[in-house]
Amino acid sequence: MLRASLATAALAALLAVPLRGLAAESYAVPRAAVPAPVDRPYPGSIALHVDASDVAQKIFRVHETLAVRPGALTLLYPRWIPGNHGPSGPIIGIAGLQVTAAGNSLPWTRDPLDVFAVHVDVPRGVSSIEVRFEFMSPTTSRFGRVLMGPDLLDLPWNDVLLYPAGYFTRDITVGPSVTLPAGWRHASALAPAQRTGDTLRFAPTPLDMLVDSPLVAGKYFERVRLNPGAKVPVHLDVVADNPLQLKIPPALLKAHENLVTQAVRLFGSQHYRHYDFLLWISDAIGGQGLEHHQSSEDGTGLGYFTDPAKWYDRDLLPHEYTHSWNGKFRRPADLWTPNFNVPMQDTLLWVYEGQTQYWGYVLATRSGLWDKQQARDVFAAEASSMALRTGRSWRSVEDTTNQPIIDKNRILSPDWANWQRGEDYYIEGALTWLDVDARIRQLTHDRKSLNDFARAFFGIDDGRVDTLTYTYADIIRALDRVAPYNWKRFLDQHIYAVRVAPPLGGLTRAGWKLVYTDQPNAYLKAAEAQRKFHDDAASIGFVVGHDGAPLDVQHDGPAFQAGLAPGMKLVAVGDRVYSNDALREAITAAKGDTAPIRLTVESQGHVYTVEVNYHGGLRYPHLARIPGTPDYLDRILSPLR
Repeated sequence: MLRASLATAALAALLAVPLRGLAAESYAVPRAAVPAPVDRPYPGSIALHVDASDVAQKIFRVHETLAVRPGALTLLYPRWIPGNHGPSGPIIGIAGLQVTAAGNSLPWTRDPLDVFAVHVDVPRGVSSIEVRFEFMSPTTSRFGRVLMGPDLLDLPWNDVLLYPAGYFTRDITVGPSVTLPAGWRHASALAPAQRTGDTLRFAPTPLDMLVDSPLVAGKYFERVRLNPGAKVPVHLDVVADNPLQLKIPPALLKAHENLVTQAVRLFGSQHYRHYDFLLWISDAIGGQGLEHHQSSEDGTGLGYFTDPAKWYDRDLLPHEYTHSWNGKFRRPADLWTPNFNVPMQDTLLWVYEGQTQYWGYVLATRSGLWDKQQARDVFAAEASSMALRTGRSWRSVEDTTNQPIIDKNRILSPDWANWQRGEDYYIEGALTWLDVDARIRQLTHDRKSLNDFARAFFGIDDGRVDTLTYTYADIIRALDRVAPYNWKRFLDQHIYAVRVAPPLGGLTRAGWKLVYTDQPNAYLKAAEAQRKFHDDAASIGFVVGHDGAPLDVQHDGPAFQAGLAPGMKLVAVGDRVYSNDALREAITAAKGDTAPIRLTVESQGHVYTVEVNYHGGLRYPHLARIPGTPDYLDRILSPLR
């Protein structure tokens, strides 16, 4: 009872709740307010040094020197990271935090309501403080994205800094430096560095620009100019686990050069002084796709250049490059915030990410990173995935824009993904913008297209780097200037309303229809091999891992009605030990038959036999031409001249 009483008293003190017989104020925990950001210059600057040389233990060691004034000071750890769309700042990686002044330790307290804020009382006569801590990069992907490997690293500056509250980040100047492992080379959108040994010192830069300019480094490094002779340089900077991964076949190099050409032709402008694709090819550190204004973090597994089967992953760079225009230069007004701790609002992610997803597909094809058949396979697979979303009956596309906040650490498993829906604003957003593109072509007899919207909306103010925000009303007005139509009604119905009908109108208008055959879709086949799953959602009604564990079960589909659920494990198909071949042979054999498909499953130590009444055979999505209609999709995917 004593232990329980002490715990109750401690909890009451924390919450400032009075205990019987005690004055409430005697147990209240003092709490300094977290200052709101104000657009005023920060008096002084921050020197930030990161020792990133310990790649074996995967530890970044951080030392900051901050100019300060006596009195209350609140330091913030970045919480809302641009491009992540949610409160995903990895504060869990912070350890060993110490604050000192002239060698003397200064106590710090974490804000009890905002755990990303730290309060420090700066004594009189103190004009600067030292902040030291370690950022422990996840050592395995189970705990987050691994940032360090034996031969390369990715340094997002927002992971390794604390900054003063009360200011816009653009008003805080930081002098960054980093120590790398011996002999490693680096790339970043930051100004050229002064190198002393293995320490790089960059010119002072506003904090918002620093966070928007990550750094990659590695033992094996290659830098290629993608637009030789152009006024505004674009580079492909590659680090890899081994030197073989740096060898770029001439045809792929030409396709990456074409990507720059096609994007600039599409948008008609460049909103960067230079641009760097920061690409790592690695199985040692985590994959990534994160946009920045003058660079992008692009992380893929081994084989990006060397394995032809990895073609499906080559829309990554087109997607992130598009964000320099859509997302960084022009950004939804409710996604712009004055610092990294003011909450973002994601209501227009179907434009920010959805249209970018669309242009990523289109530019991948126009540049030659994909061929047109590969693009059609992607559109077929994505259209099928959205058509099979049973969650369409209760959740709108616009509501899925809340997903990065609901699932702030992106830990939602694919269990019941079709019923719950996830970040569907990417794929369904892309299919909606295909519909808009084809509809504009119809309305204008193919004289105009979404290309005209892109140039008019994102291509303005050539050379301007600072952000220009937009609203839903701005989107409607811009579309109406390209082709008068009731665009608000159209988008309200497709994005903001709960819409059970699958988003196939764009394909139809573009001259194609979604069909199913028993022949595999090349995109799904490649993705299945890489990600170790088998997609039978369109047939028996589940996606299953190579180990026989269902990753998703179609809500109210054949497997669901038989009692299957994610988390179970398939043990046998009929009288055969489970294998994917055995399953698909059983699906094929059941076509036209009346006998159910008998599956044995194991779940939490129990074994069950279930019977699935499915007789439709194998079904894989493809596109087929609609005779007698214009082939707008072919025109959309053709290079701009």
